[in-house]
Amino acid sequence: MTKCGYCGSTILIGGVRAGDQRFCNNKCHQNAYILSVTKNVPTDMLEREVEEVWRGNCPRCHQLGPIDVHKVYKVWSALILTRWTTRAQVSCRSCATKRQLGGVAFSFFFGWWGFPWGLILTPVQITRNIIGMSRGPDSSRPSDDLQKMVLVKLGAQMIASQKAAANQPPTSPK
Repeated sequence: MTKCGYCGSTILIGGVRAGDQRFCNNKCHQNAYILSVTKNVPTDMLEREVEEVWRGNCPRCHQLGPIDVHKVYKVWSALILTRWTTRAQVSCRSCATKRQLGGVAFSFFFGWWGFPWGLILTPVQITRNIIGMSRGPDSSRPSDDLQKMVLVKLGAQMIASQKAAANQPPTSPK
């Protein structure tokens, strides 16, 4: 079993290869590339951006934070097919709890129907959601996951700026 080079999830089969690294999917591969571009982001700029997101309003309910990355786990099964997911969500604790309760309900009703993985993974994903609801990220400081998401956002902005600058026609002297 291999771990994703970006998010650390276990990859049983498939994934995307890039050199000697493996990623869950193209999004993780792209985010890893973006992170590689952000090595020159000043620490104070990153801390300021993370603090702004953390102390800001929830993107879902628009209530005051703290805002952080919360994970929602789901499993769906049908006979011999089982699919399980982990979705990272940037939100307040209240919105995250609602989504995690939804993940528990979804997994409870749709997770059991596959053999053998549905029977094995359904209690795992339900437990992970319950743990996420009861513990969650530390509300006294931004999590490393939030810092990583903000860094990816900054990197994407840097790449977009570089592409825009490269596409600008040269200015002619007057």
